[in-house]
Amino acid sequence: MENKTWTVPDLLQFSGGYWSICTLHAGVKLDVFTHLAEVETTAPELAACLHLDPRGLAMLLNALTAMGLTEKRGNIYSSTPFAAKHLSKSSPDYLGHIIMHHHHLMESWGHLDEAVLSGKPIRRRDSHASDAEARESFEMGMFNLAMQVAPRIVPHIDLSGRRRLLDLGGGPGTYAIHFCLHNPELTAVVVDLPTTRPFAEKTIARFGLSERIAFADGDFIAREIEGRYDVAWLSHILHGEGPEGCAVTLKRGVAALGPGGLLLVQEFILDDTKDGPPFPALFSLNMLLGTPHGQAYAEGELKEMLAAAGLIDVRRIPLELPNGAGIIAGTVRS
Repeated sequence: MENKTWTVPDLLQFSGGYWSICTLHAGVKLDVFTHLAEVETTAPELAACLHLDPRGLAMLLNALTAMGLTEKRGNIYSSTPFAAKHLSKSSPDYLGHIIMHHHHLMESWGHLDEAVLSGKPIRRRDSHASDAEARESFEMGMFNLAMQVAPRIVPHIDLSGRRRLLDLGGGPGTYAIHFCLHNPELTAVVVDLPTTRPFAEKTIARFGLSERIAFADGDFIAREIEGRYDVAWLSHILHGEGPEGCAVTLKRGVAALGPGGLLLVQEFILDDTKDGPPFPALFSLNMLLGTPHGQAYAEGELKEMLAAAGLIDVRRIPLELPNGAGIIAGTVRS
């Protein structure tokens, strides 16, 4: 990976960058942007509406204005068009769920040194099950992210002649939705934990695809997947497991496919030297903080895993995706 040239001002600004992050998170958590997208107002008026301290809110609004997320004319505040589109709950392009997921991760990141010392996860809340707010932020945050990427992926995946898709660990079903929208003859099943079902069914219904996409409760590490499929889509689930868990997951996916079936894995992919790109390298630390064995994997490692699962014609699909993401494909022998 090419070395970055640092300066002292760069380093100090980078170290204090969490100030801006926390300011954004507070604005989203307190729902400031939703209200400002609807009406221009003063800090005291908005504070009364949101039951906040007027002095504290004025400071927050001034900081958000300095960051370019709100606007101020005299003592009147309003949302910028960008914030109204992406940070207001009334917008279909709302990204607040993924931002709140980031917020819920911050506590554990403050203890990264402890995880490096022990080699064990230290995340203090189970964002995947026990806390309803964190669970919603995670599931719908994944929807936020996938909505940015899925429309770029599906036109480049040829599913001609394939009729049944398995979205393994598919969360709210965003990829199944976009594959079905792009392939009118395709049906799909999203397999994930039972806690995911309400988010998936609501999201699938929102796109009018409840007749073509079903949800099935399933712990694919613990047991086999029911049914037979033409294509299996595994998006960002291997990084939650160590090599043994990945082998089991891929075994489940392959077993659910018929001869000639296509298996697709999307991950944040490291270079084979594992020192870049930056996002997958940092994401691997996030897995250290939150899972016993998870990590980001290198392209060579992923290809070896698919080959070990019995797949042939293993290759990386030539797509440039955000944050170092990539897709590795393999085919079941006919």
